Amino acid sequence: MADPKSIEANAQRHYEVTRADLPLSCPTPAMKLWNSHPRVYLPIEKTGRAQCPYCGAVYTLVDAGGDAS
Repeated sequence: MADPKSIEANAQRHYEVTRADLPLSCPTPAMKLWNSHPRVYLPIEKTGRAQCPYCGAVYTLVDAGGDAS
């Protein structure tokens, strides 16, 4: 039985992630894998944005500026 907290892989075209989600992979560990492409790690730390070469999903690092007070 699938984890009820899992989200559908590749169901969206844009995802917002935080530094807690790093290292970033598509699909993410929270996604169901049975119907997805192979996991690929995405470099998002420098630019704050990354696109999956398999499914085209775009990931945005929402706290890219570091500690904001």
